[in-house]
Amino acid sequence: MKIAAIDSFVLRVPTQKPIALEFPEQKLIVTHIRTDDGVTGLGYSLAMGGGGAESIQVYLETRLKPLLLGQDPLFVERLWDRMYRSDRGIKRQGIAAYAISALDIGLWDIVGKTANLPLFKLWGAVTDRVPTYGSGGWPAYSIDDVVAEALRYKAAGCRYYKMKIHDPDPRVNRRRVETVRKALGDDVRMMVDVNQKLDVLGNIRQAALLEDFDLVWYEEPVLADDLAACAEVAHAIRVPVATGENNYTRYEFRELIERRAARYLMPDVCRANGFSETLRIGHLAAAHQVLVSPHVVHELSLQVVGALANGFLVEWIDWAPADLFEGMPRCEDGQFRISDRPGHGLALTPDAVRKYRAT
Repeated sequence: MKIAAIDSFVLRVPTQKPIALEFPEQKLIVTHIRTDDGVTGLGYSLAMGGGGAESIQVYLETRLKPLLLGQDPLFVERLWDRMYRSDRGIKRQGIAAYAISALDIGLWDIVGKTANLPLFKLWGAVTDRVPTYGSGGWPAYSIDDVVAEALRYKAAGCRYYKMKIHDPDPRVNRRRVETVRKALGDDVRMMVDVNQKLDVLGNIRQAALLEDFDLVWYEEPVLADDLAACAEVAHAIRVPVATGENNYTRYEFRELIERRAARYLMPDVCRANGFSETLRIGHLAAAHQVLVSPHVVHELSLQVVGALANGFLVEWIDWAPADLFEGMPRCEDGQFRISDRPGHGLALTPDAVRKYRAT
């Protein structure tokens, strides 16, 4: 089997409220990998809010695609290493990592289809049902928007909800969290997300004001590049820290683990160089009793968590329109059941490309 062609393009997908208040659209960098015996693989990376999508697609087309054409798609590890080691003068993060992710996800889709197995079983399944947390509560939301969103996730059976705390005044953030906490009642636990907005002292002050809410985690307290500062926060506050959505390789995650900078790691399969590297990160974390809760794209993350003994939750951001994907998993009583469809189980609908294609 050989890779005969790779088609790539950007989909521009409008969102609905409430997420449209923060992100009016999302963009996906999509790859279709075609083989000479007819098996195809779908891969994509989600660019939150659309930023950088076109640059990722250009890099994929001009620098990575030529490395894969004519190769055996079942040699995923070899092809991943070939892509990762190319262009060593360019930092292998950001644009390059998003592009590698889209191709790696498509390659694994081909492997799963060839084996006639869903990926989580191909990798050694732990479970076919994964609990989820509802995620949102962006600063553009009014407090009524946040409460309404949180209650919608609760109605879907979610036992966890995460909201942002972005106001410069930590007391305002406490009031917003307290309002949502009261609305949800005792059946739903909460997390908060700083999104790299504060320095070490600011986080210590903010976390102290939230301790009494028994939060599951306190997310991404400082700039993602500053692993030392993240560790300092983690050692200083009483709420467990979660981070990793803006870290890209096992080497960064190894340092987070060694510094004891987080109890929950959050690799994003569309950023962390695809399924291949995300699985490595997950197994590395397991050796240190650190839990893994991947960032967004739950429809892909499910495959990873289903194959990890230390998998915890997947993040559910309800952004995708119903006519974008076939095989999109549905939340039932706060959990997603992983499909038995071969590969990752997803396909674009027949009209998705025509309706949403940007390039």
